[in-house]
Amino acid sequence: MTWIRTQPALEELARSLESCRAIGLDTESDSLYHHRDKVCLVQIANDRGEAFLVDSLAVDLRPLGRAMADPRLVKVLHGADYDVTTLKRDFAFSFAALFDTMIAARLLGQSELGLVAVARDELGLTLTKTNQKDDWSRRPLTPQQEAYALADVTHLVELRGRLEARLVAASRLEWLREECDAVAELEPLARRRDPDAYLAVKGAKRLAPRALAALRELHAWRERRAEETDTPAFRILGNEGLLKVAELLPTSEAELRAVPGVLPRLQRQAGSILDAVRRALALPEAELKRVPRVARPVVPDAVLRRVERLKAWRTLKGQELALDASVVLPQRLIDRLAETAPEDAAGLASIEGLRRWRARAFGAELLAAVS
Repeated sequence: MTWIRTQPALEELARSLESCRAIGLDTESDSLYHHRDKVCLVQIANDRGEAFLVDSLAVDLRPLGRAMADPRLVKVLHGADYDVTTLKRDFAFSFAALFDTMIAARLLGQSELGLVAVARDELGLTLTKTNQKDDWSRRPLTPQQEAYALADVTHLVELRGRLEARLVAASRLEWLREECDAVAELEPLARRRDPDAYLAVKGAKRLAPRALAALRELHAWRERRAEETDTPAFRILGNEGLLKVAELLPTSEAELRAVPGVLPRLQRQAGSILDAVRRALALPEAELKRVPRVARPVVPDAVLRRVERLKAWRTLKGQELALDASVVLPQRLIDRLAETAPEDAAGLASIEGLRRWRARAFGAELLAAVS
């Protein structure tokens, strides 16, 4: 194993990857410990048996961008979504030639999809997730953390070989390629302030207008506090706590103490929390936000019948192919197909997210189900 902690060493690594055909790739971030999470470590294992830990807190990773975008170099990841979107966000990478071993396992009908389970089933390996929730921004890493990080990539190239052979035998390799191309095209993980983010708190939309205003103020207080202290918002006060304070509208420390999990843990913030509630209580009635009740759309009987036919078809097809029904046809696609009722191949191709592999493998059956 080689540590990459200097820019010249990173440049040399980037050049060496140009002669590789495949690499295992993984990242470690610090979202459990910091408000603005970042990629802290990049692990790479090449097809020559060499492994590297790249300290992304010490070097500018942009030289690796060439390898990430190289269509001749296969990047093997397990559950690539988060790695791809955070690397795009932090380093403006683009991606080509991904092979996601989790997607491969799903397309082969495996029920356990974590890397521990897939490596066990395919390679007979015993991996652990002991250090999964560590703070990867801390330095130096312990030998145990180094071993854990390396274990996540050391066997990925070999695992890809096993899974690819099985996909070829099942005539599903093109399925994987298309799904992985979609992952490569994911947007960077967003970092933006949404003034309406409080509405996403579970239970927010059932609150009375005054309590909803309190939730908005409390959510804004928590975001400011998270920014000031570089602490994940959920560690300051969880959504359940925010909602409970908003519901009870406490105006004194005694009343605030009745909310579980707030005092005495947040004693120093009691004044700020109560100020947020008081701002909501002081708002004129006319300025209170009301969440409009959206009437559930009436679904025509013909559409409902198509939904039932598609569900019945995917159950049978899943059994026939030994695949989870959601892999054969996710619910969102059932709804789109039932609503649009395409009549031909061109109509199928217009269904967002259907993918070419589903249209080729199941096209005639899908058209029959919605006809």
